[in-house]
Amino acid sequence: MADLRLGSSEHRDLMCQQFVDTFRSYEARDVRWPELEADDLARVRAMPFWNEALTTERIATRRIRLMVEAERDATVREAIAIQAYEEERHAALFECLMEHYGIEVPEPAPYAPRDPEWGFMRMGYGEVFDIFFAFGLFKLAADARFFPPSLIEIFEGLIAEEARHIFFFHNWAAYTGRRLPAYVRPWFMMRRAAAVAIQALGRMHTAIRMVAGGVQDKADDFVIQAPARICGSDLSFARFAEVCLAENERWMAAFDPRLPRPDFIPAMMRLALRAARRANHRDGDGAPHSG
Repeated sequence: MADLRLGSSEHRDLMCQQFVDTFRSYEARDVRWPELEADDLARVRAMPFWNEALTTERIATRRIRLMVEAERDATVREAIAIQAYEEERHAALFECLMEHYGIEVPEPAPYAPRDPEWGFMRMGYGEVFDIFFAFGLFKLAADARFFPPSLIEIFEGLIAEEARHIFFFHNWAAYTGRRLPAYVRPWFMMRRAAAVAIQALGRMHTAIRMVAGGVQDKADDFVIQAPARICGSDLSFARFAEVCLAENERWMAAFDPRLPRPDFIPAMMRLALRAARRANHRDGDGAPHSG
């Protein structure tokens, strides 16, 4: 299988088998949470995103379980079922962490069932955006010892599973789109584009509100300000972008090179990085003279 044809049975088998083979078996209740020093414990309790993270994982679990029920291909269904189990385990991990460190655990929010495929797309592209930046944030936090190493080690396992999720989702979308009849394919592609646009616009809106001073949600505040909180105000956009890109390459290198990688966010980040470097170069050299 030197050349992998997207949408082929070989593509399906490879993406699903790799996902199944890299599954780690453990229970959230068996994770040993380290006892933290007073300063570390205060830092963990002060983080504003635990409720948001837990709610996101709970909703993701429900959306993926609906997709499991809707998926007709047994091979693909098995892989999606494993993802649903892992998302549920992530929610349980956050609950256990919050209980262990004395953080109030919110009640599950109501969730109205929706079109399974659309919910899966919304969830998947949301993760594609978030995990790319989480790669960089996790690396910065680990290097800065923002959390103790024992806690970082637990989070690293969660990041590894999220990397698997976005890799599998990207391949699921590529495979599914190419398997559809020609008259249905444009609708599927439009839905994919809409899901990407919704996630991108949502994050742009948060950033604009943050710049304007209008964000009241502490979780959104953390998403925008986390790099500076971890490394200080001297962390530049270029440095953060470089870390995200390098970590994305590192995590994605673990997967079979014949399978496509999620490349939209890295490509956009590279464009933004080049634009920022050109702007810094112009500022450093002074404005060009006319005439």
